[in-house]
Amino acid sequence: MAEKILVIGACGQVGTELVENLQSMHGSANVIASDIRTSDNPVFANGIFETLDVLDKTQIAEVFGKYKPTIVYHLAALLSATAEANPKFGWELNMDGTFNIFDACLEYKVQRIFWPSSIAVFGPTTPKVNTPQSTILEPNTIYGITKLAGERYCEYYNQRYGLDVRSIRYPGLIGWKSLPGGGTTDYAVDIFHQALKTGSYECFLNAGTTLPMMHMEDAVRATLEITNAASNSIKIRSSYNISGVSFNPEILSAEIKKHIPSFEISYVADSRQKIADSWPQSINDLQARQDWDWQEKYNLEKLVSNMLENLKSEVLKSN
Repeated sequence: MAEKILVIGACGQVGTELVENLQSMHGSANVIASDIRTSDNPVFANGIFETLDVLDKTQIAEVFGKYKPTIVYHLAALLSATAEANPKFGWELNMDGTFNIFDACLEYKVQRIFWPSSIAVFGPTTPKVNTPQSTILEPNTIYGITKLAGERYCEYYNQRYGLDVRSIRYPGLIGWKSLPGGGTTDYAVDIFHQALKTGSYECFLNAGTTLPMMHMEDAVRATLEITNAASNSIKIRSSYNISGVSFNPEILSAEIKKHIPSFEISYVADSRQKIADSWPQSINDLQARQDWDWQEKYNLEKLVSNMLENLKSEVLKSN
């Protein structure tokens, strides 16, 4: 019997590429993409799409009842900088939305659910270098607070109700197939667009702000790998650390200059600097490597080459 896979929050950065991968793996007829808004990305024209607001229990019941999904990816969330601008709604969407989806997963006997956490669960008191799996979690952003509460909720629902929930703490994600969605690490996506379009970029973080990052292909692969891993190999039911590559805007711009020697970067830090300063510089993900064989494929050189190569054709198309 084929899996029926529901992706909630499908139009975001991760969701778009995840849906594309799932369609090729399971067939378009078995992948239901859903979001509160529609997207003109051709990925969604190839398969099933449902409008779904995670705060609307009636809509949730209709979609779950209609498709009876066996696997759910719950990606709908308000990201770091966006949530800081509207903290009460950030809490409501990120927490009530998660409660509603987890409850629906229990009611409709979903076999596995993936819920993403983030490096935003870490705060100013967390060790910043080689941040351990188990450490001080004192986030000071509403996004980080909701992700920390969500992690505890994941573990609680697994222990109390047996819900097979899996989670990873995403670092900053860098991909070329969709635009940034309101995160503090979004400079590392926008910089490539501006390098190709204008030859310069004004960065909203300071030059030396080192943060953990990951190519979107690695992030999507990690998401699929942990969701498809044998249940007994998932030892952590809150959320796993995963690591890709750490860099700062100065290091990234220097790598871009190897491809575009005339590229120039300037720095005007905004409110996102304070958020970035509270996050780790590098992540220890030994537990994920041991438990479900996680291994990144992209280092900085490969990441920059891949982004510029793919975006170059996109920029040429739009001109």
